[in-house]
Formats: sequence, structure tokens, C-alpha cells
Amino acid sequence: QLQLVESGGGLVQPGGSLRLSCAASGLALDYYTIGWFRQAPGKEREGVSCISRGDSSTSYADSAKGRFTISRDNAKNTVYLQMNSLKPEDTAVYYCAARPLVFRVCVLGPDSFRSWGQGTAVTVSS
Repeated sequence: QLQLVESGGGLVQPGGSLRLSCAASGLALDYYTIGWFRQAPGKEREGVSCISRGDSSTSYADSAKGRFTISRDNAKNTVYLQMNSLKPEDTAVYYCAARPLVFRVCVLGPDSFRSWGQGTAVTVSS
């Protein structure tokens, strides 16, 4: 069974940076398409970024393009989300999740993802 654990969240000032980690155990993460999602209080969970299995192509929400970068380190069995130029509206709990093997490309809708982690909180405030 694939298990995912998020880490790296915290409090940061606007314009600052954080790197989130999604560490996998149980199975090799390179077999899976991995997505990062976030949920703010009172809002729906939304997709932030995704990295596909195989060729590791990536997708980003419009709000993240140019500021966030998703990457994969197969040797460490970890997917990262580098977040730069953070804004107060980025404040949320961030989750990673895996898409079943039958799905081979990235999407940003959360419904097809499984094996959700526990989440890591990001607060952007002065």
C-alpha cells in the first residue's frame, strides 16, 4: 500500500518561500502521478500542481504558475513543491495524493486521487 506524508509547512511572510515534501513509503513513488492540493477554511479543496508518472510532465493551477515548482526525486521516494513569492491567499492546508496507475496524465481535479496524506499547514502573513 502506498502511504504519503506531507511536511515543510509553516509561517512565512508575504514574498517568502517554502518547500513542501511528500514522502512515500510502501511502494515506489515513481510509479504514480502525484498531485498537490490545498484547502482553506470555508473553501473547496483545489488542485495546485501535479507531476505525472513516466515522463514527469507537470501541470499547475493558474494561481501557481510562475511561482510554484513541482519536482520528483525517485531516489528519495519524495515529491516536492517549491513555493516562491508567497501571497496571503496561499494560506491553506496543503495535501499530496496519488492517482491510480490506470491514470497516466496529470489533472488538477481531486476526485480521481487516492492515498491522501495528513496535510501540512501553510500560513502567509506579515
